[in-house]
Amino acid sequence: MAQRSSTAADREIGRRLKIRRLDLGISQTAVANALGLTFQQVQKYEKGANRISAGRLQRLAEILDVPIAYFYDEKIAGTKKRQTAFALRAIAESW
Repeated sequence: MAQRSSTAADREIGRRLKIRRLDLGISQTAVANALGLTFQQVQKYEKGANRISAGRLQRLAEILDVPIAYFYDEKIAGTKKRQTAFALRAIAESW
């Protein structure tokens, strides 16, 4: 069976998960506990190494108090203001 590699979408969803978690000041352990997982699994989600199932993504959206669209393409996720915030955060993370 062929092993799946992470996609750009998996990495972007993970990046947005991390950004929102940090913005709220929530630890990986707290998110993991709310999901019934280990913090290592949350780390893998944030790096895009593991895909997040639809049900788990729904639960993450609830925990982080965002709509599911937050995790997806800007065309779906909403406003230019949100797009700009993601772009600025990406620039800040690269420094």
